[in-house]
Parts: sequence; C-alpha cells; structure tokens
Amino acid sequence: MSDKLLKAGERIDGLTSQNIKIIQNPDMFAYSLDAVLLAHFAGVSKLGRGLTVDLGAGTGAIGLFYARKVLGKVALVEIQPDLAEMATRSVALNDLTPRVQVINRDMSTVFEELAPNSAETVLTNPPYFADEARQNLDEHYRLARHEVTVDLAGVVKVGAKLLKSGGKFYMVHRPERLMEIMAVFAERKLMVKRIQFVYGKPDREANMVLIEAIKAGRPGGVRILPALVAYDANNDYTPAVHDILYGEKWS
Repeated sequence: MSDKLLKAGERIDGLTSQNIKIIQNPDMFAYSLDAVLLAHFAGVSKLGRGLTVDLGAGTGAIGLFYARKVLGKVALVEIQPDLAEMATRSVALNDLTPRVQVINRDMSTVFEELAPNSAETVLTNPPYFADEARQNLDEHYRLARHEVTVDLAGVVKVGAKLLKSGGKFYMVHRPERLMEIMAVFAERKLMVKRIQFVYGKPDREANMVLIEAIKAGRPGGVRILPALVAYDANNDYTPAVHDILYGEKWS
C-alpha cells in the first residue's frame, strides 16, 4: 500500500517513537529535526480532546507527530498545493483520516474553515528568515523558510485568533529573533511560559528555540528548561535526542 501512495521522486520517512510515516520529496521540501523537537516539546491540555492546528504544516510532519499524543482533531494548514497533497496522502498512510484534516490555503484565510477561538493548541514552525538576500532559489523551500507569503507577526496573529482563552501556542524559531518573538507575542496577549534552547553541539551557540505561550495567561512565571544538545562530538545523536526519535512513545 505504501508504494502505491508514492509518486516519482518521493520517499517515506518515519518517526519510530511515534509510529508515524511521512511522504516527502527532498526536491521540494523535507522536514528536519526542528519539526520533531517542536512536536515533542508541545504539551497536551485536557487529554488533547480539543482542536489542534498546525500552521504552515508543509508535508504535515509536526501535526502528524503530535496527533499520536492527543485524542482530538488536528488541522494541517498549508499554502503550497504540492505539499498539502503529500500531507493528505501521509494522513491516509497513517490511518488518521478520521481525525486529521489538511487545509490547503493561505493561513490568513483559514477562518473560512476554522472558527476563531476554536483551537486548544496551535503549533507552528514558521519561515525563519526575513532577509531576502538569503532566500533559497527553490520555490518550495523559499516559501517554507523565508517570509514571502507570511511574516512572524502574521503567523502569530492567526494563531492567537484561532486559540481559545487559555489555549497554548507552540513555536520553534531561531534564537536571534527571540526578542522580536517576545514582542509580537505580547502584542497578541500570548504570555510566554516555557523556553528551551537547542544546540547543535555542546560547544556551539544555540541554533533553535522552542517556545510555549498561553493566550490571555497571567504575566510572569517563565520557565527556562535545560538545554537540549542534538549531536555529540562524533556527529551522533545525543542520548536525549536519540530517545525522542527512537525511544518509547511520547507520553
């Protein structure tokens, strides 16, 4: 069945710990460690019976990894038709069609299908780069990694509007934009509650930051979690990351 779902140039990658398979085409776009770490970092409220929305879902990796943690419905919102179509096939491949919906549209128009204040959880791995000089020449990667169709403020605006009061917003981004992220969150009354920095190796600067915020939450009480290091000196995964990828199903 898996082979019948694949088109030319595609492959199936998987996350062992969550028993999830993702259809990808490396020439278009492929998820990376940041997607896995965000899905692992994101908490679950009320046994996950509420709606979860993955904004800028790409091939659906974050939302599908997270779907194994929750009982409720998950919406994957992706603007690129090719990636959304791959995500739809991945949903079917994992027998999650009853719970997971792919919405192929610009996230700014998502309220034509999802009601404001309806989501318990919003997840996003948004475009990291605002500098046009760094834009990738491939169109799929350019839209996924650079602020072409939506910028940081736009993603946060949509996510905050989707969330119920007390709902949680989870984002992975670049540490150099942390102050901007904090300011944009504050504008939308998203109170940051947890932050975790991710390091490629122990002797390097952080290259990712994971953030949890609560809509209309009380100010203060921010927790800085222990650092997460991805690789050791031999370029092997550290025990912590290896366990996330290949260990027991996430609780």
